Amino acid sequence: MNRVALGICYDGSAWYGWQRQPVLPSVQSELENALLKFVGQPVAVCCAGRTDRGVHALNQVVHLDPPVKRSAQAWVSGLNAFLPSSISVQWAQEVDDTFHARFSARQRTYFYVLREANVRSPLLDGKVGWVFRPLDLERMRRAAEHFVGTHDFSSFRSTDCQAKSPVREIHAIDIQKSGSFYVFRFVANAFLHHMVRNLMGTLLYAGYGRLDASDIPTLIERRDRQYAPPTFAPDGLYLAGVKYEEAVQLPMQDPLTLFQQHLGPWIIPARPEPEDPGVA
Repeated sequence: MNRVALGICYDGSAWYGWQRQPVLPSVQSELENALLKFVGQPVAVCCAGRTDRGVHALNQVVHLDPPVKRSAQAWVSGLNAFLPSSISVQWAQEVDDTFHARFSARQRTYFYVLREANVRSPLLDGKVGWVFRPLDLERMRRAAEHFVGTHDFSSFRSTDCQAKSPVREIHAIDIQKSGSFYVFRFVANAFLHHMVRNLMGTLLYAGYGRLDASDIPTLIERRDRQYAPPTFAPDGLYLAGVKYEEAVQLPMQDPLTLFQQHLGPWIIPARPEPEDPGVA
């Protein structure tokens, strides 16, 4: 078996999420259609994180077991020839048959880009979230501190979430501001369905002064979605990076570098990622 890993970048605005849908267009369906055209046979793919409708990815990692052998460059060029402009294969590499894009992952990083302005920008539609109320950066940072660590995040997952366990470990949440833009960085071992968007909704409530940092532990302890603030929009959310064991060497750049390359110089550096000696 020649298992191959791919790095996928996509604008999620036009797609109904990553996962294959019976009728609606999805990123997975487009990628598998491109594979069918390129190799002449159906090939299924498995991803590191199933992004929701409207959520973007700078470095979604997938694996596949193709019936043919191709060079890394051939996979990149060949698949991109059949993909729409909003989806692109960034790199390809053969991996060990035991590698699994989802289950081998040790850490995932998401960025959320938010713009605070009196009116929304049509030119940034779908690319950044938008609020018109003034936010208090320090209030949001104090609230974010309470999410770091291992918790039951039942209050912050979708009611449709199918994960067997609601327990996740958040390694870091950083919030930086540059002009009218805020950049939120979420790093965890894994995320539940809608978890980042639900955390965003809660942090914004803190920023508005509608809840205090001291309210966060109570929301966590309730383990009930109905008590937490509403889910925020998907527009500014990006899956930016996935980390694996040190033995898995994939041609990936760090999430912040990718973010700056794709989204421009107004992105400001977040704090360094947490040390994990078991992660490359």
